[in-house]
Amino acid sequence: MRLSALISAAALAAVTVVTSLTTAPAASGAASAALQAPSGAAALPSPVACNGCWKPALNTSWDWQLIALPKKPYPDVQMFDIDGFDAADSGTIVQSLKAGKPGRRVVCYVSAGTYEDWRPDAGRFPAAVLGDPLEDWEGERWLDIRHYTGELGAIMKDRLDMCKAAGFDAVEPDNVDGYTNDTGFPLTAADQLAYNAWFANEAHKRGLSVALKNDVAQIPQLLPYFDFAINEECWEHSECTTAQNGGSYGYDQFVKAGKAVFQVEYNLATSKFCAKSNAQNFNSLKKTYDLDGYRVACR
Repeated sequence: MRLSALISAAALAAVTVVTSLTTAPAASGAASAALQAPSGAAALPSPVACNGCWKPALNTSWDWQLIALPKKPYPDVQMFDIDGFDAADSGTIVQSLKAGKPGRRVVCYVSAGTYEDWRPDAGRFPAAVLGDPLEDWEGERWLDIRHYTGELGAIMKDRLDMCKAAGFDAVEPDNVDGYTNDTGFPLTAADQLAYNAWFANEAHKRGLSVALKNDVAQIPQLLPYFDFAINEECWEHSECTTAQNGGSYGYDQFVKAGKAVFQVEYNLATSKFCAKSNAQNFNSLKKTYDLDGYRVACR
């Protein structure tokens, strides 16, 4: 979900502090080194390896349909990203999508950073973790992600188990950039890094690859944890590449690491972004905000 609120000056200052975080290579066993955080912030855990997990090729055709489950005839794409709860309720859609094209992979969309009052597990969320409403998204509120070691974490683990049981290959956790928004909580960049790294590790423990959704400014720190990236409107907001972001962060860092980037624009004409996306080796689409069956691929 792309929110209208842009990153605040305070959040940018926090990002500047946290970008001093350095990564140590992950080693096997209990002796693996933790990622070191700057002074005053807790060290991040080592990335959990996901041996045997699906890792999308840099050039992977895809579609993203969230307003409803895809209908036959399905687009001839290698990857689908669909709503995890709707898929679990269907019971057959993941298998149907995979049967429609050999080797097709399916990604499970869940919100990891917001409460949605229409979800079947909505009653499990403690009142203390429910924050401010999201602008223009009725029934949705920000979560206090600092509580991931408690019931909030248990809920997210169950959502990952749901994705695994439904036959998904990967997960797309949405709204994992709350620290740049008005959530009602004093979330910091360090809080977001800790939560996002934890979520990615939990996905890997279940054999699910995981996408970093938006959260552009934290790409350098989170790159070791995530297998690919999904972005909305980075060309419209001039934040796609390291060069656009003052040399600090960009999706070209994913590509350089051999990790695919799946990117969508809603408002720009394809003539305004497709050539640039193709030059960066991004898998870009033109979609509507509804994320329905409308799809124009850049390549």
